[in-house]
Amino acid sequence: MTGQKIDEVIGVLQEVMDDQTVPRNVKARLETSIQTLKNGSEEISIRVDKVIQDLDEIANDTNTQSYTRSQIWNILSLLESLHN
Repeated sequence: MTGQKIDEVIGVLQEVMDDQTVPRNVKARLETSIQTLKNGSEEISIRVDKVIQDLDEIANDTNTQSYTRSQIWNILSLLESLHN
């Protein structure tokens, strides 16, 4: 189940990255988040926590567009559901 949710999160992150209106610096951070989630050498909860912190910073950046911010919040909700 957790693996499916991680794959779902990665898919949504990829969709955000594919959006041409998303700035390159945000895309780079999203790519880092994807790689973090794929890194099997760390425990899943540690990987999820790292990605949550990164995405939270992106969402709170004043330069992030409101549509992208909404997408990030949705991804954060998915990730936080993994902790429960």
